[in-house]
Amino acid sequence: MGKFFGTDGVRGIANKDLTPELAFRLGWAATTYFGRDHEKPVIVIGRDTRISGLMLEAALSAGICSAGGQAIVLGIVPTPAVAYLAGKLNAQAGVVISASHNPYPDNGIKFFAGTGYKLSDAVEDELEELVLSYKEDMERPVGDKVGTIAFHHDLLKQYIDYLVSTVDIDFKGLKMVVDCAHGASYEVAPVVYKRLGAEVIVINNQPTGININKNCGSTHMEQLQEAVILHKAHFGIAHDGDADRCLAVDEHGAIIDGDQMMVICALDLISQNKLKDNTLVATVMSNIGLYQAIKKAGGKVEVAAVGDRYVLEVMQEKSFMLGGEQSGHVIFAEYSTTGDGVLTALQVIAALKKSDKSMSELAAVMTRYPQLLVNVRVASKAGWEENEAITRAIGQGEAELSEEGRILVRPSGTEQLIRVMAEGPDMTKLERIVSSIANIVKKEQG
Repeated sequence: MGKFFGTDGVRGIANKDLTPELAFRLGWAATTYFGRDHEKPVIVIGRDTRISGLMLEAALSAGICSAGGQAIVLGIVPTPAVAYLAGKLNAQAGVVISASHNPYPDNGIKFFAGTGYKLSDAVEDELEELVLSYKEDMERPVGDKVGTIAFHHDLLKQYIDYLVSTVDIDFKGLKMVVDCAHGASYEVAPVVYKRLGAEVIVINNQPTGININKNCGSTHMEQLQEAVILHKAHFGIAHDGDADRCLAVDEHGAIIDGDQMMVICALDLISQNKLKDNTLVATVMSNIGLYQAIKKAGGKVEVAAVGDRYVLEVMQEKSFMLGGEQSGHVIFAEYSTTGDGVLTALQVIAALKKSDKSMSELAAVMTRYPQLLVNVRVASKAGWEENEAITRAIGQGEAELSEEGRILVRPSGTEQLIRVMAEGPDMTKLERIVSSIANIVKKEQG
């Protein structure tokens, strides 16, 4: 990727890597780019609860105005709310200020097109060129050509109403715990679940600007697990900082990951003949149990590279309806252009209510096989695929696991690492196989 944009926008420590000056230039660049076809482009801005969010929101808005754009500032809202409202408002773009599940000192800026989809690499490259071309003394709009800022947190109600409309069953009789991670879901999630009739116990919904994701949310599930058991709830839902994904726990406090949630939703859709080609899109990192459960139900799994943008690419290319990642980042193409944690939770809960089963029984449709991942630091990642010793070691491991498991070896995209992962029913066997392959990778690649 380029100098600024990574796999999910621009990220860094706020006020160090991601400065207000850079945010200003990004706002100016986006308005300049989208202003080529629109005289006063409209750009919708949302943020999570980080202390640096207001600073970056102000700088970004100023950059938009300096290029003659119109900034619609939503305040604290989930990432998918920005994507949704950008489309509803016929805006030219949406911007989210968030570092998702990262600690509070980090922050990020990511863009959506007016369609609600993330920008392509090519468009991000053009934005980057504009940022680098910015000069203080360049000509700017003046007088009535200067841009405007409008604050519209009230628009969040439209997004809440839309979420509620995506399910056709009420949640009466269900008791749940929701962990808002002191993040962007703290206002939306409890309201949505309560409106559908659930009894809702809310935890970690008091953001201070510095407690987002701190020992809570989808990256730290312990509090949620304990709360579900303490309150004798039917299940729990954990959101991350920007609410674009979720994980769940069953009535016993056992974690239900994104793979299991996708299987639950896919089987529900297959039973209604509503899943196109009975196909689910997953990544190479999804558990082998997902593949087996979908196959057993007569469905198919299309495999994408790791990353939600790659999942979406496969979905769009073949018009598939459901796809996602083990992390709980799930895309329902019928309802959303991006991952949406509250929407995902709603679809899982609706499937639960219709099934007349407990959450543990519902999740049991997929066997989650043990996974073992080892990162091997190497001097070079080049040529490992053609290395005979490595190929032979992988082949021996695959033969030993047979159809009961699988092995995945792949290089890191950002570090000098080669990752060795194996799955199967026997952890002792996995440890031996992964250790053997990792040792050979280290020997052959330095």
